[in-house]
Amino acid sequence: MDWQDHGTILSTRPQGETSALIEVFTAGHGRHAGVVRGGASRKMAATLQPGSSVALRWRARLEDQLGTFTVEPLASRAGAMRDRLALAGLSATCAMLAFALPERAPHPALFAATEPLFAVIGDAMPGWPLDYLRWEMQLLDELGYGLDLGRCAVTGSREDLAFVSPRSGRAVSRAGAGDWAPRLLPLPACLLGQGPASWVEVTEGLRLTGHFLDRFAAEHGSRALPAARARLIAALARQG
Repeated sequence: MDWQDHGTILSTRPQGETSALIEVFTAGHGRHAGVVRGGASRKMAATLQPGSSVALRWRARLEDQLGTFTVEPLASRAGAMRDRLALAGLSATCAMLAFALPERAPHPALFAATEPLFAVIGDAMPGWPLDYLRWEMQLLDELGYGLDLGRCAVTGSREDLAFVSPRSGRAVSRAGAGDWAPRLLPLPACLLGQGPASWVEVTEGLRLTGHFLDRFAAEHGSRALPAARARLIAALARQG
């Protein structure tokens, strides 16, 4: 078996004395693991950093084997290494992909959305936290837990949407919520495209997506959400 692709390093750990076991999110092969011979060397350290964009060639005798990667660097995302908040965002994105996606299953739409996110975080571009929040919304769609924020689940109105049902993931207006409002999740205006997003709004939005990501984890018997995501939320909360 032999294929070539490109993608982003999600994680790296030692494999024996001289090699590294890496996990990548690729365009055509989804989340995929393999061994890099000589990957433990200083020369390869920068290339195999989580968040690095790479070109890959994977080889194995049989399709279900772990296989080996040959890796060439494409982009290092070095800007995030100089910005603590951006580094937290890069780590959270890598961790969420590794946590949520099945191995070796292509996700072309999510890949197309993720590469630009890695680019803006890697350059520490202003406004990337809102991009990350919207990316988590797309991740939920990909997992089958997407939110329906188009109209009120109770009245059908598109006006004054302020809450989300924790069960259905559908938006609810203030009028539709009534006495049930305390049991609903707040819907930040930034997820409706209404005005610039404050740090508080982005953090509130991540609590909203986190509710449904937790449900995905529970229903699939998964472990808790990655600690890297919690660190990002804590870092964003401090900005506010």
